[in-house]
Amino acid sequence: MASDARWPEFVARYRPMMLGYLKTRFPVLDADDMVQDTLIALSRALPHYRYAPDETGRFRNYLTGILHNKALKQCEKDRKERAMKSSFLQSAQLTAYSPTDSDISSWQTSLLEIAMEQLLSDEKIPDQSKQIFQRLTVDGTPPDDVAAAYGISRNSVDKTKSRMMARLRRIVRALEAVGDV
Repeated sequence: MASDARWPEFVARYRPMMLGYLKTRFPVLDADDMVQDTLIALSRALPHYRYAPDETGRFRNYLTGILHNKALKQCEKDRKERAMKSSFLQSAQLTAYSPTDSDISSWQTSLLEIAMEQLLSDEKIPDQSKQIFQRLTVDGTPPDDVAAAYGISRNSVDKTKSRMMARLRRIVRALEAVGDV
């Protein structure tokens, strides 16, 4: 498909729409990379794609679906990388250790990483709560900015963080209890 003479016309037509979509819904991602990944996936899918707007909807919705899924996967990949690279200071704050403790062991850091992974993979927790918590604690986004991004009150953001912190502490305590056996 990419070798088709009409491919550049196709890209010129849909690329601005994809960039705009990403910049409004996923502003932290590299939009150009996401568009490129989407076009690669689309070129693989097009030989099997059948345009039937009455049955499956419009093509741009199909394309946006691919783009959206690629962006979500990239966000999850980025989240995991940031969680793994979290600083010792963040580790200390999240697990209620004093930030002045100079002896934060790699064991404690590992506990925190495992606890964060468990917390963020818990299917009982709404995705929005996980995203808010991640933006506040891992990304360091100010609470007012998070509230504005999700269209909720600052109080709701604070409550979400508080609930998630309590869950994280419970997970850490449970992991520590297993280690004491």
